[in-house]
Amino acid sequence: MSVAETAESPLPTLFELTAMNPAYRADPHAVLDPLRARCPAHRDEASGSLILTRYEDVRAVVNDRSLWRDPLCAEEAAVAQRAFVVNVDPTLPRSSTTSILMLDDPDHGRVRPPLAQALYARVARCRPQVEAIVDAALDALSAGEGPFDLMSRFCVPIPIDVIARILGVDTERLAQFRAWSEAVIEVFNPFRTPERTVEMEAASQALNAYFAETMEARRQAPRDDLLTDMVRLQAEGADLSEDELRINLTALLIGGNLTTTDLIGNGVRLLLTHPQELAKLVADPGIVNAVVEEVLRYEPPVDLTARIASHDMEVGGCPLKPGQVMNTWLRAANRDPAVFEDPHRFDVSRKHRPHVAFGGGAHICIGAPLARLEAQVALSRFFARFPDLRLSDPAAPPAWRGLPFFRGLERLDVVA
Repeated sequence: MSVAETAESPLPTLFELTAMNPAYRADPHAVLDPLRARCPAHRDEASGSLILTRYEDVRAVVNDRSLWRDPLCAEEAAVAQRAFVVNVDPTLPRSSTTSILMLDDPDHGRVRPPLAQALYARVARCRPQVEAIVDAALDALSAGEGPFDLMSRFCVPIPIDVIARILGVDTERLAQFRAWSEAVIEVFNPFRTPERTVEMEAASQALNAYFAETMEARRQAPRDDLLTDMVRLQAEGADLSEDELRINLTALLIGGNLTTTDLIGNGVRLLLTHPQELAKLVADPGIVNAVVEEVLRYEPPVDLTARIASHDMEVGGCPLKPGQVMNTWLRAANRDPAVFEDPHRFDVSRKHRPHVAFGGGAHICIGAPLARLEAQVALSRFFARFPDLRLSDPAAPPAWRGLPFFRGLERLDVVA
């Protein structure tokens, strides 16, 4: 789609607002800016959803706890949302077939709190573990090393190793766990090959078996890890089934790995391409929290999140009935000029305004504190070790991954 969109040209569909559209993949805001200016709330018949791109509307919707999240609640016309439940047996308890990402109350309000309680307690004291994992990844890199891919060497392994350490995965099984983790991430790829689908399903089954086996082992011999925390909460009366624990532990693994990898990779690339901002971080590592928040605003890992109307309502001047879907474009909201001054400027000294990179409300990303911690440690320690790192070819276009609804790099070739 051309930036010079006319009033007569058709509005982009949901599918054109993904990496499947080469123009969007190259520069999402060349598509999103004209859309937000021309029609910030519009009905996309192709996906059966209302697309929202204005910060005010997006923030109001994601923070509205009365709205639904479960695609089973979506009207039949909402084909993009209904695709998530095409093979779901509606007679089964919903919490036994999906994670908290798609659950509504009362199940969501029952399952999420004990998970969050255990996870946040771990995050609050896991900084030394994260630092050790980041330092080990840095030790494997060498100053003066020729061109190499920083994604595969640094950004990809850190989140997987961190969550494995928090869960309590034995060191001798770490390689196997990492392989399973990378295979199940294919669940986000609608264009995966049949071979990748087989690998994904096999890895999912292996993870289910692993979690079942390990949770039972922790009941017999507790350790200092998240799996022990979860079975202990269950034993103390938390209303969580075995299926619910396994499903949500797998979801934590899948959701946190991909997006945190992208957060770290996007952060490194932005700092390398904005040397004045990098200089601020090198001069004062204490600003790393602000750096991470600006990365999240400027180049968030996730494009959108959806909500479903639970009652008659109106958003952005558009009426909705129960069951109608709203796709809130987090990426567009985070660069809304009505909220962020000079929104296309990457500025780590920017006056803070709350971004929506993690969504909001009852379904705000449960892994946000861990993602922030990993990015803060990774970026500060990386540039303390390699302040003179540079891109291998500054003129080369970024190697953006083609996975719809996410924004991250396939490769980040650098010279240390």
